Amino acid sequence: MGKLIAIVGRPNVGKSTLFNRLTGVRAAIVDDTSGTTRDRQYGKTEWGGVEMSVVDTGGWVVNSEDIFEEEINKQVAIAIEEADVILFMVDIKNGITDLDDHVAAILRKSRKPVIVVANKADDLTYFSEAEFYAFGLGDPIAVSAINGSGTGDLLDRVLELMPKGAQEESPTDHLPKFAIVGRPNSGKSSIINAFIGEERNIVTDIAGTTRDSIYTRYNKFGFDFYLVDTAGIRKKAKVNEDIEYYSVIRSIRAIENSDVCILMIDATRGIEGQDANIFSLIQRNKKGLVVCVNKWDLVENKSTAAIKTFENAIRNRFAPFTDFPIIFGSALTKQRILKVLESAVNVYENRNRIVPTSELNNVMHEAIEAYPPPANKGKYVKIKYVTMLKEAKIPSFLFFCNLPQWVKEPYKRYLENKIRENWNFSGTPINIFMREK
Repeated sequence: MGKLIAIVGRPNVGKSTLFNRLTGVRAAIVDDTSGTTRDRQYGKTEWGGVEMSVVDTGGWVVNSEDIFEEEINKQVAIAIEEADVILFMVDIKNGITDLDDHVAAILRKSRKPVIVVANKADDLTYFSEAEFYAFGLGDPIAVSAINGSGTGDLLDRVLELMPKGAQEESPTDHLPKFAIVGRPNSGKSSIINAFIGEERNIVTDIAGTTRDSIYTRYNKFGFDFYLVDTAGIRKKAKVNEDIEYYSVIRSIRAIENSDVCILMIDATRGIEGQDANIFSLIQRNKKGLVVCVNKWDLVENKSTAAIKTFENAIRNRFAPFTDFPIIFGSALTKQRILKVLESAVNVYENRNRIVPTSELNNVMHEAIEAYPPPANKGKYVKIKYVTMLKEAKIPSFLFFCNLPQWVKEPYKRYLENKIRENWNFSGTPINIFMREK
């Protein structure tokens, strides 16, 4: 199961800076204006061999100048519901404010593991984190998000508090797991209901931990897999203001727990920023992808040209990854929904495809001879041999050569395209690694 850390606290305590420090993102995110792209508030960190997702809830507040308690309440409520460990950030220079007390009171009631993070401890001679014991939330940890001091101790504590045994919750058998993701109202619940139909008796729900995903076994029409439905996606009717935030956090859970994601796009609305955000979550987690353009029955112009235009728009928006199936259908009329499942099964098979080494070398040597890597400072890169990694999560190819550091992205993309032309890896990302012999 994905492990999720949420960072909460009042504005300007350094949530984004800590987020950047933990996830190693150096983008220009630390920006007080509201509406900096939502997608940037989600990242991954690894510590002690454990991979964890980090969410900076602050990024979802509108108008950071006139922040209201209710906005903070919402962030904290969402963090409490979704996260495994909550980092409650305070400012060691300012001490405790009313708003901090207010957040602490909610967190005390939550019974969730909380760590008080006293930030801006750049010079510990003047300040002490001792006053933050007053929150009654355990030992505060002093950090400086700007220069990184104290973050190691912080992550050690996070690992201690992470719930153990969440791993065992997901179904152990090797059936594929498909997640249905997409913006609110793109038709996720309708398509799940269309798949499952009324024959609920075929369906066995294996709930993960309460907040986590729910696995629904689907075995009819010759299919056998789990649908990953994020807990409560269907009963969250009342959260309309924060629906975008919820849909991203919930998508994180579903995406991490799946093999292939079925991304629902609303045909009547076209591709929106939120679709691109969810797509980039799928990319970052290296999952398989099928795009389902839903509500196609409501579109007036269903000509081949219209389909082509829509397809191109999607592929352009999601480039450079463009090799994935796109299905036009309708959850309501059930038009082509079995095709969606077939495509997801194919993508799953492509993800696990192994190309024999001899076949791989024959084809790739020809491609490399036809277009060798560009010379760099008079040095020529010679690629000798290629093999496929057997144990990798996604198709991964190792190219052995004399100067791996000279092989740049555009050439790797050329190699990837050649691989895709010769073998079916539709819907799945591919890794290309250069290694010295």
